[in-house]
Amino acid sequence: MTDSHPTRRTLLRYGAYGAGAAALGGTAASWDRLTGADIPGRDDGSLVVATLGPAYGPEAIRTLREGFRELHPDIKLQINAVQAVDWSDFFAKILTQVAAGTAPDLVYVATEGVQLFAQRLGVALDKWVKRDAAELKEYFADVHPSLVESMMYEGSLFQLPVEFNAADMYLNRQVLRRAGAQYPPADWTRDDFTTLLRDMKKASGSRFTPYFWTNRLWGGVVPWLFANGTNLLAESKAPGGEWLWDSFYPADQSRGRGGGFRWTTPQATHDRVEEVYDYLASLVRDGLCTRPEGGNGQNLIGVFSTGRVGVTPAGGFWAGGLHLAGMERDGFDVQYFPRWRTQRMQYGAAGYALLRTSKRQEEAWEFIKYAARKDTLTRLFTTNQTTPARRSMLTAGRYKETGPAHWQVFYDTLDRFPDTGPIPAPPQVAEVEQLLLKHTGTALASSRSVRPALRRLQGDLEKAMERDV
Repeated sequence: MTDSHPTRRTLLRYGAYGAGAAALGGTAASWDRLTGADIPGRDDGSLVVATLGPAYGPEAIRTLREGFRELHPDIKLQINAVQAVDWSDFFAKILTQVAAGTAPDLVYVATEGVQLFAQRLGVALDKWVKRDAAELKEYFADVHPSLVESMMYEGSLFQLPVEFNAADMYLNRQVLRRAGAQYPPADWTRDDFTTLLRDMKKASGSRFTPYFWTNRLWGGVVPWLFANGTNLLAESKAPGGEWLWDSFYPADQSRGRGGGFRWTTPQATHDRVEEVYDYLASLVRDGLCTRPEGGNGQNLIGVFSTGRVGVTPAGGFWAGGLHLAGMERDGFDVQYFPRWRTQRMQYGAAGYALLRTSKRQEEAWEFIKYAARKDTLTRLFTTNQTTPARRSMLTAGRYKETGPAHWQVFYDTLDRFPDTGPIPAPPQVAEVEQLLLKHTGTALASSRSVRPALRRLQGDLEKAMERDV
């Protein structure tokens, strides 16, 4: 892959992303659809922004477009909601557009793709951030430094985070009452969590699942790894970043920050990783949770809202999801992920990445700043479908209708636990995620499966991390 124009052959290596590679052999008509050649606004001088379709419906797109037009009537804007199953599928379709020479100017990128885009396709925002520092001071003062650090790569900033979601623990209050249990304290432990699951199981019928989780990179096994003081890949900090930290954050908030995260050596056979899988396997064996399912967790809303699941990890986005599913605000609550060796938690964030192929980089920067404004995000995030990156937006009024009662947990996951960090997402994230999902499912088939599955995971991860993306 070259920096700006990856070939079709190179894109075939992104098979783990799903639809992108398979679609390369399609008909001419499907190629136009895939690459965006038939999208209104192509080649008419518009600034083109690509977003993940399910995250941005027509109303959200209209809000972004109209607000930007008021500020910049001289910049034509086209927002394309790319329909995709998940982030991996979305990234594959963007990579296909790049290969076809029809790349957008900006792409909405989550943690899963930050380093992939930064390494191969993105433009560092450093020069604009330095130039417009006075204008951006208010933004950085309102955004936790951990979120900003997660958007850095090798000393440079590639995105301004606009939203995030940490893997906190949701609890069904109906199930808590049925089990005679109380809302857990902030410093609850893994053992407290296990006891709660046992109490829930005793008080409920055979169709009830105390703990349900989805097998994926965010919110799957990773938060348990963090809680046990470990990670799937060895984690460190890249040097640099002082230009940003010294300009926008006080010393007590920037201390220990660097130029972005590095995830390198696989450590799936580490004792603490094995401990986590042994613990989860014991929950499966004792009927306290099912083997994790794949997918994005949307199927979980129904079973949780009807009391067939007691506890599940989810982020601020679930407050809006449960409300839309008809669940009353006092029907559920949220608490921090339980402590094990640590109470470090994990999150994923998102923002707009500027592509090197863009010929409208100044206009694109103006959109990035606009999209990170508080008034923009207030109009955009009206249904609590996510957690705003701006701390000041989390207020009692925001959660008055949807709940939960302890909505402060969402941002306090960062403020009270400043070592909370992003999910491990190196440039090879597509293959890393697929391997994690595959071998986690195998590992939890039985208690005897854990060690052999982790050995295979280690070997496959070593091969994946050696490959250049």
